[in-house]
This record gives sequence, C-alpha cells and structure tokens, in this order.
Amino acid sequence: MSAVPPRDPRVRLTWVQPEDLVGHELRQAAQDGRDAREIGERWYAAGGSPAPDRAGASEPPAPPRLRALAGELLDELAALDSPLAADEPTDLDAIVAACPHWPGPPESAPAVADRDGLSTAGRGGLSTADRDGLSTAGRGRAPSATPSRLHAAWLGRAAGCLLGKPVEKLPLAGIRALARVAGNWPLTTWFTARGVPAELLAAHPWNRRSAPTSLAENIDGMPEDDDLNYPLLTLLLLQRHGCSFTTADLARLWLDELPAGRAFTAERIAYGNLLAGVEPPETARRRNPFREWIGAQIRADVHGWTHPGDPAGAAAQAHRDAVLTHTGNGVYGAMFTAAALAVAAGGESDVHGCLAAGLRVVPPRSRYARAVRLGIETARTEGEFDAVVDRLHAAYADTHHWVHVLPNAALLAAALTHADGDFTRSIGNAVSGGWDTDSNGATAGSLAGLLAGTPDALPHHWTAPLKNRLATSVPGFDGIGFDALAALTHQEAQRP
Repeated sequence: MSAVPPRDPRVRLTWVQPEDLVGHELRQAAQDGRDAREIGERWYAAGGSPAPDRAGASEPPAPPRLRALAGELLDELAALDSPLAADEPTDLDAIVAACPHWPGPPESAPAVADRDGLSTAGRGGLSTADRDGLSTAGRGRAPSATPSRLHAAWLGRAAGCLLGKPVEKLPLAGIRALARVAGNWPLTTWFTARGVPAELLAAHPWNRRSAPTSLAENIDGMPEDDDLNYPLLTLLLLQRHGCSFTTADLARLWLDELPAGRAFTAERIAYGNLLAGVEPPETARRRNPFREWIGAQIRADVHGWTHPGDPAGAAAQAHRDAVLTHTGNGVYGAMFTAAALAVAAGGESDVHGCLAAGLRVVPPRSRYARAVRLGIETARTEGEFDAVVDRLHAAYADTHHWVHVLPNAALLAAALTHADGDFTRSIGNAVSGGWDTDSNGATAGSLAGLLAGTPDALPHHWTAPLKNRLATSVPGFDGIGFDALAALTHQEAQRP
C-alpha cells in the first residue's frame, strides 16, 4: 500500500503571500517602463517563480525561505521611478488638470463639437446635437434617474455578471469551443453543459465555484458575486455617509461589513494593509502589485447611477472609493465607468456618447485612455466581433494578466461600441472576449440596461431566471429584490 504524501501544514492564501506577489510586481514594472532587471535576476537566482498565470497562489508552494527576500524585493520595486508617472497621476487635482475636456457641472456643461477627438464615422452617431456625451434635455439642471431605469441597470449588471461566471478564468479558445458546440455563438443566451462532449469539458472545465449556480440548467436567482457585493457596499456607504463620504469611511465600512475572504487581488491587499494599521491611500500602494487591475472599475456603478447627468461628480466620487485600493490606471477605470454611467443615468440614449463622456475624465496620455480608444477604433473597423477580440488579444494577452484593467477596458469599450446599444450583444460581446468575463459582462450590462431604460425592455430570457432575488454576504441585503435595490438607489440619487 503506497504511503499518502503529507499535506502542507501551512495556510496558503491567494493574492497576499509576498512570494506570490513578486512576479506580478516584476510584470507591472515592465509595463510601467521601470528597470527591474537586476531585482528580477536576484529573485530568480534565489529560486523565485514568475507570477502565477491564472490563480492567486503559486503551485507548488514556494519555499518558506523566499518570503523574507520577497518582502525586501517588493519594497525595492516600489522605489523604482516610472517614466510614465507624469502622464498617469493618481491625485484628483492632477487628473483634472491633465484632462482638457473635464466636464463642467450639470448646469453649465459646455458643448464639445468633436466628441473629444473620436470620429463619428462608423458605428452609430450621437443622439444629441452638441455631441459631448450629455443629453441636451434638461440642460439647466441635472436630470433624475428614474427607479425604472435604475431597476434595468441592476438587472443588466446581474445578468451580464451571471453570463460570465461559468467561463471566468477560461482561455478564449475554451470559451468559444464550449459555446459553439452548444449552438450558442455568438452568445445569445446562457452557457449550458447539455450536449457538450465530456472530453471538451475535461479540457475546459467550467469555473469550479460558479458552475453549480450559473449554467442555464441550474440558475435559480442571482448567486453571490463580488461584482454585485461591491455595488451593495457602495449603496450602504451612501446610506450611512451620503455623497460626502471619505476614503476612510469606506475603509471602516469594509472592515465592519465585508468578509475578508470575499475580497480579491488589490482589495485583499488593501484589506490586509488596513488590518496592519496602514492608512489610505497608502493601502493602495504598499506591496500591492494589483493596484492597476480591474477591482476599482467593478465598484463604480452606484457612483454613476446616483449622479445622473453629472459625469464629473460621479468620477470624483468614484475616485474617493478607488484610491483605497488602486493607483493610476486602476483609478481611471472607476472614474471612466462612473462618468459613462452617469450620463446614461441622466437620459443619454447613445452608447457612443456615454463612452466619449467617460474618456473626458481620463488623462488622454494614459495607458487607460489608449486602451479605450483602441477598443473603440478596433470595433469600428472590424465587422465581426471575433476579429475585434483577436486583435485585442494580440495586443495584450502576452503582456498583461487576465484581471489587469487595461485589456479589460479595451474589451469593454469594444464590446459596447460594436453592440451599438443592443443589450444581448453588449453582454454577449463582453463575455465572449474572455479575460475577466463576469466583471466585463456586469459593467456592459449595467450601461446597456440604463440605455434600455426599463426592465421590460430587457429580453425576458435574461431577467426571468434572476427571479428578482440576489444572494449576498453583505449584511442586510441577502435575498433582496432588484426592484427594491432600484428604489434604494433612487433615494440616494435624490439626496442633496
């Protein structure tokens, strides 16, 4: 009888162990143009490993002796200057100064004739004569997002997230194969295991945690997901502190109400920093190689929903949230999303105008702005969305992690541009492009839901399985209906 190998007695956590972070920071340094070659040579000479490809911890575990060295190298990497820093500030005043078309207040938002340099040729046009991404209706005061529009936004976010859950972490080839064999390509409905050959499922298994609740045959309400937990936390934050909340208020809320195990990547690092006594915004910087990943972008929706017609206000509020965990491009993801959603919440009916409004709050020389522009331009020049995705993967797949904000921003912008406001195509495009499938599907669904305007305008096969029920570990919200969430969000949008 063969002996059973002893189990590793150590507690191994994803996204936090120093020996798992060095590879990610070396990769981020290369993207930033920081010269980390000597540090990298020391790490690999000592037996260190590159960043884990798709999981949050190395396999097999790194030797314990590497942990002290990893901490030292992370601090040395943080001290390296980035040649891109001047074009990618994190301070809000510096961001505003870098944006030549930063939106004015709703009462006096100026017209911008060229849509911030984005050509109107190609897909769709602007629905308003001034082409600044803001509806001309009610120009004298900020419009109000109706409960019905907010209801559609919540439903859209949930449906897009749920569509992407079973294929999260899968490579693009796997997503395409699983959908095509089921006759669901381009994506027009939920993923299913029915009729999928066993050998294909063995080669590309569904996301282990999500498959039991997110395939067509077993959806029974909206299961818990961090892409829905964070909007709930933002709603709770506004209920307690209003729109004048501080980053410290958000930090205290997380410590009170967010289970540590429900936070990932940059959020988990920041959470640990808070527990170690680190104050924001240093929580985003200290040994945090995920500070330009997608986490802040998935937290931005409620900031936009509660600032209808006010992209500048939405972006500034999203900034206060984002800097707890992110810097630079990671912060821009939250600001872009909040601004785009704000103009949609205010009644803008054109997706291209919403994206243009989002770009107005992002420094134009930043990598985030370039990623969004690449996504938009690629979507305008390719007739088939698969070709769009192939071009974006050629640009980013070899250099960026699948949760990094830049490839996902490019894909999100491309998905929405190519869909031209259609709800099914918006979430289908976002998920079919791979990378962070549930997060991109959620944000695409949020914006497309706002554009649809009412829950009844969303296809029934996307909303019916949600059963107006959301599961969550955020206190006070488990089992809540999306109609109730819309009413609560509307109350916050109405607060002075």
